[in-house]
Amino acid sequence: MSLVELEDVTRTIILRDAPPLHILQGVDLAIESGARVSVVGRSGSGKSTLLNILGLVDTPSTGFMRFDDRPVRLMNAKERDRMRGDNVGFIFQQFNLIEGLSATENVAMPLVYCGDVRFWRRRDLAREMLDRVGLGHRLDAPVTTLSGGEQQRVAIARALVRSPRLILADEPTGALDIDTGEAIMALLDAIAEDIDAALVVITHDQAVASRARTRYALSAGVLTPAEEPAGVPG
Repeated sequence: MSLVELEDVTRTIILRDAPPLHILQGVDLAIESGARVSVVGRSGSGKSTLLNILGLVDTPSTGFMRFDDRPVRLMNAKERDRMRGDNVGFIFQQFNLIEGLSATENVAMPLVYCGDVRFWRRRDLAREMLDRVGLGHRLDAPVTTLSGGEQQRVAIARALVRSPRLILADEPTGALDIDTGEAIMALLDAIAEDIDAALVVITHDQAVASRARTRYALSAGVLTPAEEPAGVPG
């Protein structure tokens, strides 16, 4: 059983005084638990829209989507929000950290919405996750004082603090230099494997994409299996 499954999914935006904008066209995609998937595409190809649909932020215009074997079209907005909060972690290129808060406070934010013991343990859990990503010495540092690589580690810790089953990374190394980017991807792969989460990376970088076991290309809203780069094992 797939964790997430899309069947003939489209996403169309109706514009005023202009033809409809077809962002995704007939997308078929199945993501198993623990999978490593990359999607490569240029700007405007529909990558972010696909990511938002996978993460239950957006919904398909047509087609069928299941999340954890539940038809998404049968969920109301509150149910989708709960499913997303319990199961999905997002990592973004621009980090999206909250200025004025420390690393620990940023990582603890997703736990504020937990209705269980994690709410009361949020600072301890945040500190444990920061230590796990190598920032145990920067727990109380304001995020504005951290380097780009450190900020991305905080963003990863925040995304993973609830132990999601699906990690969605949107250009996670785009704002980093090559060496830092490689270290971040190695860390992300290792932690995803440790918590048995599926990892989907949206990127334009072939080197980042080649780390995944399953690779796709997205062009003009059409998703197809990607050709393997020369010398990259399958």
